[in-house]
Amino acid sequence: MQVSSQALAGEALVEARGAARSFGAVQALRGVDLQLRRGECVGLVGHNGAGKSTLVNILCGALAPDRGDLHFAGRPADGAAWSLREARRWGLRCVFQELSLCDNLTLAENMRIAQPQSAEWAWRKRAGAQLMATLDRIFPGHGLRPDDVVGELPIGKRQIVEVARAFTPGAQPLELMILDEPTSSLDGQAAAQLLAYIRSFVAEGKTCVLITHKLREIFAVTDRLVVMRDGQVVQATPTAETDRERLVSAMGQAVVNDAPQAAAARTRTAGGHAQTVQDVVQVQASTQRGIALHAARGEVIGLAGLAGHGQTAMLLALQEASQHNGKDAMRVEGGTAFVAGDRQTDGVFALWSIARNMTVGWLAQLRARSPLIDLKQEQQQAQQWRERLGLVTPDMDLPIGSLSGGNQQKVLFARALGSAAPVILMDDPMRGVDVGTKRDVYALIREEARGGRTFVWYTTEFDELHHCDRVYVFSNGRVVGELAGDDISEERVVALSFEEAAA
Repeated sequence: MQVSSQALAGEALVEARGAARSFGAVQALRGVDLQLRRGECVGLVGHNGAGKSTLVNILCGALAPDRGDLHFAGRPADGAAWSLREARRWGLRCVFQELSLCDNLTLAENMRIAQPQSAEWAWRKRAGAQLMATLDRIFPGHGLRPDDVVGELPIGKRQIVEVARAFTPGAQPLELMILDEPTSSLDGQAAAQLLAYIRSFVAEGKTCVLITHKLREIFAVTDRLVVMRDGQVVQATPTAETDRERLVSAMGQAVVNDAPQAAAARTRTAGGHAQTVQDVVQVQASTQRGIALHAARGEVIGLAGLAGHGQTAMLLALQEASQHNGKDAMRVEGGTAFVAGDRQTDGVFALWSIARNMTVGWLAQLRARSPLIDLKQEQQQAQQWRERLGLVTPDMDLPIGSLSGGNQQKVLFARALGSAAPVILMDDPMRGVDVGTKRDVYALIREEARGGRTFVWYTTEFDELHHCDRVYVFSNGRVVGELAGDDISEERVVALSFEEAAA
């Protein structure tokens, strides 16, 4: 007789004993012991480079440990036979931080790749229907269709497709879901939908591992917390028995008062324009009912609203306008530097080294007195930013792919902030970045703003809006609200986000 997962709730599903893994001189894991039980959601936390992604890759069969044992449902799962395919056959699935969808294929075709159907003529319809059913269940109101091409979707939509594809039932069982930064590109509504689904998933006796640097989500959805630091598990405790301060301390980061502080001085109030302030960014209203966007020198401007409603398009338009000024509708004084949130598509050069990925934004400065790049100066500046942002790597000449996702994002921050551009455009840039680095970047932004730099910052993390002087809320491709000071609240942002488009 087959026993349901719910009836087995509380039993050990996965056990790792003494798992270790090295990459050259880098000791990524140092003898990790981990147990995952049925019917629980485990939060796996730690700073960038703590070993979380390496552990996940061993659990799901993408990497073999140098030493240690792995057991799945009481059966040994180590050795040459353990692989991604074998792990999936046993009921383990993983949503990695970097998306795995094929951009040139439709949603239905991507579903077919993940779960091959029989070769009947109607495979496309069947695969699309399977995926749509899961999307409807997890993300009601998603607005997607089976024939949508992945590459034409904003990154938030691509992320919900990635998640739904992994949760779509098929011929193979689903016992353990590992989610690595699954809400990093989702707006608040979609993130809340996913977190609610995770709770219903584990209530059925299934197991979930959630990796996220958003501590609010960790405390909202997990049953137990496992903290990693320097390749080891340093703490495992029920979520209800700890708090934010103790968690951050266990991660090896100082507990400080990192309450949001906006840039130096508020130069205008929402709805009013101070004539004494020099605007370096000006965007006219896109419709009669829309609101014009302005950014003064030294201001930090937030772009908010539901994902995919024009925030990224605005940043890209500003970047283009900085190169072709003179347009009446949009003006940007001086150059811009861009921090991409979708780093694999818009950020990193995969075949280049860490150092060259960082310094490519500084080329004009590195050859100011000569047609040739000053390689010594390039190396010195890259090393300075490595130390300033705490980049975890033994060698800056290693490929960018040797870094964790969060450390890759640090490289993109260094590329932009190390440039001479007076305007920094940031497209939801904190994807996969640990809480300590976030705090350091917030401080850098405030410091640079006090020095006269202007930031235009789209974020899906509401707490980050409190680091902004003013916030523009987007709906259906236009600015529908401007908030400042105490008016910046989650309730106001949500209300404006759903404002109807002008007739």
